[in-house]
Order: sequence, then structure tokens, then C-alpha cells
Amino acid sequence: MISRFVRLSLATLVSATIGLSPISVMAADPAPASAPVAAPATAPAAQPDKAADKSTQKQAKKDKKAKKKAEKKAKKKAKKAEAAQQ
Repeated sequence: MISRFVRLSLATLVSATIGLSPISVMAADPAPASAPVAAPATAPAAQPDKAADKSTQKQAKKDKKAKKKAEKKAKKKAKKAEAAQQ
């Protein structure tokens, strides 16, 4: 049977290993220091178009949702008025 001390030691070792693994990966990877600067210069030009497109889509979705909600509310109101007449 495993004692509490052994379990605690094992859990500590595992958590320390998991905690230190990203640090060791960053230390072993020299790529970010020598990354080329010219490649990202062309990418930001396309981003404003994406942002505008995304906001347009979001606004269209909002309008569609508002229209649907208004139709549902009108239908509910008509149904309530019909029930009141009877």
C-alpha cells in the first residue's frame, strides 16, 4: 500500500514537471529571436478588411435577430388578442 508521503511526493513531482515544461521548451527554442521582420508587414493590410467584414456580419446577424424577435412578439400579441375576444 502506498503511503501518504509517497503520494504527496509523487504529486509534487508531477506538478513541478508540468509547471516547468513550458519554461524548458522556451529556453530550448531560439527561433523567436531570429524571426524575419519582413513577412508580417504584408499581413496587417488585409486585417482591416476582415474587421470590417466581421462587423458587417455581426450587424446583419443582430438585425436578423431583432426582426425575428419583433415577429415573434407580434405573433404572441395577436394570439393574446384573439384569446381575449373569445
